[in-house]
Amino acid sequence: MIYVVATLTIKPETRAEFIAAATACIKETRKEPGNIAYDMHESVTDPTKMVFVEQWENAEALVPHRGMEHMKTFGRIAVKCFTAPPKVEVITPEKVETR
Repeated sequence: MIYVVATLTIKPETRAEFIAAATACIKETRKEPGNIAYDMHESVTDPTKMVFVEQWENAEALVPHRGMEHMKTFGRIAVKCFTAPPKVEVITPEKVETR
């Protein structure tokens, strides 16, 4: 299992357009093979920061996801909303012992 955490900073005036496009994309992504969870969250301290938290069965499930039509549509809209490049991290669910 893997997680993808994507942090996006958007222009305040594009918030409604961004959320509408993201909502449509999320709905379709949740139907994809290998997707376990796909959620968008808004920062409580900065309403221009959106964080996507995705959970996938494995890294292979991401390959077709990136080419899906709903991802392309979302990408065309989202790129106009960004104030900075997205920060995307792929992480594993294993815990790191810090004693």
